[in-house]
Amino acid sequence: MPATSTTTPAAAPRVPDGGAASRQHTLRERNLRLVAAAVFEATAPPSRADVAAATGLTRATVSTLVDRLVAGRLVAELPPVAAQRAGRPAVPLVPAGRSVVGLGLEVNVDYLGARALDLVGDVVAERVVTGSLHDSDPREVLGRLRTIATEVIAEVEAGGMRVAGARLALPGLVDVRGARLEVAPNLGWSSVEPVPELDLRTGDGSALDVEVANEAKLAALAELAGDVPSSFLYVSGDVGVGAGIVVDRHLFLGERGWNGEIGHVVVDPAGPRCSCGATGCLEQYAGKEVLLRGAGLPSSAPVHAIVDLLRAGDDAALATVRRGGRALGAALATFVNLVDVSTIVLGGAYAELYGWVGHVVEGVVEERALAAPFAPVDVRPAAAGPHAALAGGAREVLRSVVADPASWV
Repeated sequence: MPATSTTTPAAAPRVPDGGAASRQHTLRERNLRLVAAAVFEATAPPSRADVAAATGLTRATVSTLVDRLVAGRLVAELPPVAAQRAGRPAVPLVPAGRSVVGLGLEVNVDYLGARALDLVGDVVAERVVTGSLHDSDPREVLGRLRTIATEVIAEVEAGGMRVAGARLALPGLVDVRGARLEVAPNLGWSSVEPVPELDLRTGDGSALDVEVANEAKLAALAELAGDVPSSFLYVSGDVGVGAGIVVDRHLFLGERGWNGEIGHVVVDPAGPRCSCGATGCLEQYAGKEVLLRGAGLPSSAPVHAIVDLLRAGDDAALATVRRGGRALGAALATFVNLVDVSTIVLGGAYAELYGWVGHVVEGVVEERALAAPFAPVDVRPAAAGPHAALAGGAREVLRSVVADPASWV
């Protein structure tokens, strides 16, 4: 605090130098972000000298800031490595494991899930409960998800870890500004505000920050942890079919964040009625339940059941997957013509079916995308694994931690 003034009432009052202190505080926070980013974005564990070279900060400043990150359990030190030149051995720096975690949550048509990831990217706790949620009651389902999430939070905290926040993935139109689900046709939900219903809290009773996002968009972000171009189109194949557009490693959200609803692109105006109320939507040709029924399986069957039939050369399974692949390829060719992407990542059920659907999709895209002869489109399976939206949501929480490390040290 500034010293108490001893001037007489007639003298001009002193003005505390709060502006300079504020600027200094802001500079320290900025530098802490730079150092954290240098460690977390490095392709190999950097030393303090490497971080100083990457950020342009002095070695003394970097050392002080690294010490703060280590004390706050955001960064860990590996055993020293002998220096190539004379001097002290270098100490490699890496993200700290099992310290701060992000929580990914999801309500999908046939499961509920919660997954906690640490800063290393390891799954430290997870719960997934399967079951049909068609035309379900939002309050009842969110209450069940709250129980699952609370179990994961308790397990994480019992291991000495802190939960930084949560991201909830939903299969529908999400207004991210108001944390509101406008509509999810396959769930039968509309005008739902899920965060108050969840009311998640940490072990000490503090409210947990929860944000809401579309399932396919969070699943797209999960791919960024692997070997994928900086820009791509991700397609999530499930009961519904959604998409996320990633540009320079960031989601392209459009005006309200409602883009990517490829499942409701019209494939045939005279086609079957969709749950959204329209006719001939892509979901009615390439949605998971449609593919299962076409193969003679119950719509509740797991995807590997149709994979078994495909491996056995079952005619009905092969025919329905080819039909779905052609419809998906036509819709994706339209996307390519509109948004100009050169990489398409097939996720969800399509990743498991890729061996049978991938070449069909690629062939239709090559045939229908105007620029394909000059810039071939790479169609590849997703690498993030099952329930990718859980991973993407947890990673988004951790990204916010790295972007604002001062709040955690």
